[in-house]
Amino acid sequence: MKVHYGVENIEINRPVLTIGSFDGVHLGHLSVIEHLKEKARQMGGESVIISFEPHPREVLYPMEKKPGILTTLPEKISILERCGIDHLIILEFTRELSELSYAEFVELILIGRIGIKALVVGYDHRFGKDRTGNFENLQQLSRKYHFLLEQEKVFVTEHVNVSSTKIRNALAIGDIRQVNLFLGYPYSVTGEVIEGHRLGRKLGFPTANLQVDNERKLLPANGVYVVRVKVGEEVYSGMLNIGIRPTVSNDGRTSLEVHLFDFARDIYRQVLTVDFVARLRGEQKFDGVDELKEQLERDKKEAVRLLQEGHSR
Repeated sequence: MKVHYGVENIEINRPVLTIGSFDGVHLGHLSVIEHLKEKARQMGGESVIISFEPHPREVLYPMEKKPGILTTLPEKISILERCGIDHLIILEFTRELSELSYAEFVELILIGRIGIKALVVGYDHRFGKDRTGNFENLQQLSRKYHFLLEQEKVFVTEHVNVSSTKIRNALAIGDIRQVNLFLGYPYSVTGEVIEGHRLGRKLGFPTANLQVDNERKLLPANGVYVVRVKVGEEVYSGMLNIGIRPTVSNDGRTSLEVHLFDFARDIYRQVLTVDFVARLRGEQKFDGVDELKEQLERDKKEAVRLLQEGHSR
């Protein structure tokens, strides 16, 4: 997959294109992507995705808190590359770009710069100033500029329409099963191992403290999770706690601590990628470290069982 930052001097053979933020790259997105790839194959062209950086809401609503994201740009690039897309175009989302009407965007960029032969859109996709570029309006432009226009149907799983908003809502309550179901793959975070308080080692559960590599990356609700962790080229099973550690700390700061099963190496300053498999429980405050240790033993036993059975919840 070729990654282009902007549309200057871009050369693509018979471009078949779709547009979107693709935050999360969920099953609904993947359905559009498969449609896109098949149409490109039929037309003897190349599949192209246009996405935006930063998230449009940052530019459109600068006074609001920056929106959390499901997928960082490196994650998005990696996922789309695995999907078999030929070209990914990252457009810088600016105030000037936001002022373009859907017709101007099509005329100046899709036709003028890229020369699209086909445009595939999701069932509810809109773009352009005030989001007026819907399927009906695009049909007029497709006739004017002689490109094929197709719309993907809504993607439904377990009788629910899949959307990035639903994934964010599920993540906010720690419903990893629902998150992973909608994504079609495990939700993950990447971070560097930083210095911790080493309390876990005293409890018999040494932990690596993670500093997530993007402050806008959304985290699941506080609690204890079953995880698989990539360390270098190897993958280990473990447990991860997200929270304020109320039993041993009162500073109120959220931390991510991961304990890897059957692992004793020093990984300080290494970068880990954590896949969330299942949620074990919410964060609790215990009467003391002995009670905490007993609960961690129960957590580990349940985590091993879930990993062996291949369950998520």
